Amino acid sequence: MKSFLFVTDLDNTLVGESRALAALNDKLVQHREEHGTKIVYATGRSPLLFAELQNEQQLIEPDALVASVGTEIYFNGSDTADKGWWDKLTPGWDREAIIAATAHFADLVMQPDSEQRPYKVSFLLTEDSAREVLPQLKKSLQQQGLDTKLIYSAGIDLDILPRHGDKGLAVQYLRSLWDIEATQTVVCGDSGNDISLFSQTEERGIIVGNAKSELLQWHNENPADYHYLAQAFCAGGILEGLNHFGFIE
Repeated sequence: MKSFLFVTDLDNTLVGESRALAALNDKLVQHREEHGTKIVYATGRSPLLFAELQNEQQLIEPDALVASVGTEIYFNGSDTADKGWWDKLTPGWDREAIIAATAHFADLVMQPDSEQRPYKVSFLLTEDSAREVLPQLKKSLQQQGLDTKLIYSAGIDLDILPRHGDKGLAVQYLRSLWDIEATQTVVCGDSGNDISLFSQTEERGIIVGNAKSELLQWHNENPADYHYLAQAFCAGGILEGLNHFGFIE
């Protein structure tokens, strides 16, 4: 066994099956102590909501937290976001202009203040409305010269991010910093905002058994032998996938 980079989404991926989570935590802690494996959480949650979940679920401390759908990185429990990553997101990002542009769409409902972040503007948008609103919103932002990407997941959450920011790109940044190969990296997810984790290079991907339709559809349209669709749910699916790829015994 040797070290690897372990990256996982939290809600309904790592968290959701308590017994499996406890077993996975034990294996990850042991692997980090014995082999130097890096543990990264990649979540849509803000740091505030991550802290709440960490206390509730007794999550182990990660080597890095990728928060706010990949727009913030925190190392070793720090409260200060990594400036090097933010420097990559800043060009072309105009948060106030984006908010002004979205005001013309009545179906967009702002998420709570805690989820509005320096490099993320977040809304609630129903699935029925999304079919009409998303193409119009994308066109409106482009016409105003705003260099953004729209990430819609779970049939309700819409995040507007800088063009060069998402979970997958944040993981590439960490891989570069830590000099870890894609083949020694495993990413885990369940929903639309995790697609970027699976669509970078050849990271080993684990899609948990309870994955949402948008991720399953993407998986079916983008088959790869280095992606594994688990049968078990949440942490149980992660354990299944780690065994499949030979990262743990």
